[in-house]
Amino acid sequence: MRNHDEEIQQKISFEGRIVFVQVRSTVWRYLLDNRTHREIGYNLFLKGTVEGDNTKDEASPQEDHGFSVAISEKQQEKLRFHIGDLIKGTAWTKKYPKWEYADYYRAGALKKIQLADSVPEQPPPWLSEVPDLETYAWRGARMLDGRCYKGKCFPCKWAAMANVTIEYNFGVSQKFRFESYCYGPKNCKFYRMGKPRSVTYKGMGTLYDEGWLDEICTENRGHDE
Repeated sequence: MRNHDEEIQQKISFEGRIVFVQVRSTVWRYLLDNRTHREIGYNLFLKGTVEGDNTKDEASPQEDHGFSVAISEKQQEKLRFHIGDLIKGTAWTKKYPKWEYADYYRAGALKKIQLADSVPEQPPPWLSEVPDLETYAWRGARMLDGRCYKGKCFPCKWAAMANVTIEYNFGVSQKFRFESYCYGPKNCKFYRMGKPRSVTYKGMGTLYDEGWLDEICTENRGHDE
C-alpha cells in the first residue's frame, strides 16, 4: 500500500530561461537546542514550458509557467548555470510534497541552449554565479523574513527556502514545513529576521526561535562578510 504522504511521480521535460539560482538546503530542528543546516544542491527558478505534468491545473505544455527544478552540486559544477541561461532537461514530479520545495527534482539530460548575457551586479541583491556548497556551509544562515524572501531578496544567490523537519516526538514523529533563510552579508540593508519561529514538541507546547541560534550558525564570519 502506498504511503499517504507519497505522490505518484511523473517524468516531465522542460525548457526555460533561468531567472534565479539558489542553494537547496534542509534544516533539522529539535526544541531550541539544535538547528542543523545541510546544503544538498541548488534550485533553479525558470520561466518557460513544462510537458508531462498532469498534476497541474494548467494545460500541458504550460506556457510561461514559473517553475523550479532541483539539481545536484555536480550538475551545477559541470554546467555553471547563471541567471539568463536558456536551458532544457528532464525531471520528476515530487514524491514527497511536504519534504521538497522545488516543483521538480531528479533532473537529468540538462543542456544549455543559449548562454546568458553578462549580469551587471550592484548588490544587494547579489546576482553573480552561486558559490559551491562548502562556501554556503561555512557562511551559515540566518532566519529571513518571508516577505523579504518573496520580495527584494528573492533574486539573491544568498537567499534560500529550506525544507524543514521538526523533531516533534524524538524518534517517533516529525513535522514538516518550509522556512526562508539568508546566507548573505550581515550588514545587508535588505535583511530582516522577521517574527520568531515556533518549534513544537510533544508535551511541551510551543517554543520560539528568537534568533540566538543565528549567531551560532554564522559565527565564522564578521559583520560585513
